[in-house]
Amino acid sequence: MLGQQAGRAIDQSACVWRMNNAPTAGFETDVGTRTTVRVVSHTSVPLLQQRQQRYFGEANETVYVIWGPYRNMRRDGKGTTYNELRKLARNYPHAKIYVTTEERMNYCDRVFKLETGKDRVTSGTYLSTGWFTLLLAMDVCHKIHIFGMINDTYCSLHRTAGHKKVPYHYYEAGSRDECAEYAIHENALYGGHRFITEKAVFAKWAKYHNITFSHPASIFPHTAS
Repeated sequence: MLGQQAGRAIDQSACVWRMNNAPTAGFETDVGTRTTVRVVSHTSVPLLQQRQQRYFGEANETVYVIWGPYRNMRRDGKGTTYNELRKLARNYPHAKIYVTTEERMNYCDRVFKLETGKDRVTSGTYLSTGWFTLLLAMDVCHKIHIFGMINDTYCSLHRTAGHKKVPYHYYEAGSRDECAEYAIHENALYGGHRFITEKAVFAKWAKYHNITFSHPASIFPHTAS
């Protein structure tokens, strides 16, 4: 996304979704300023807590959807993430904070098994925030435009072509190269995000849903126009 100057196009969308703690401040020209929905992993909640007023203050109309495993989201006082979200809700009563149900989490697991033939738990897979975000977006959006997502063959094809290395997160200059990060996770025996596998599934979904991709553009075959 860096240097693409896509901010204006993003802000013109009817609904702008972002993931985890991805910021706009300082990157407005490339990623825009608006955030309608922010889907957040339980592991990223502490990052939002570090800047509570920015994310949850009264002036912020963003809807937050927090996902996480049952052990973190349980509501009997033992769910660590859920407990922290309750504190945020009390401190910022105008904040729009929602959490995924256990049923929804199980549904996302079932979709992964249906699409890949692999059980998420036994294969040692942690689904990414992108997985939860796209599944939710397909439920509620008639048209989806995704910015800054490579496809499942990008890294293998561009490695020999000397592709430009970019940080895994646009806002973390100097961090590990995106393709290096994907390779580590894809080959992890346990606890890795299967980013490449997920992107292959996204390419399949793009054939049946109105999904387009930019920066890089046209990376998924047969995407809807």
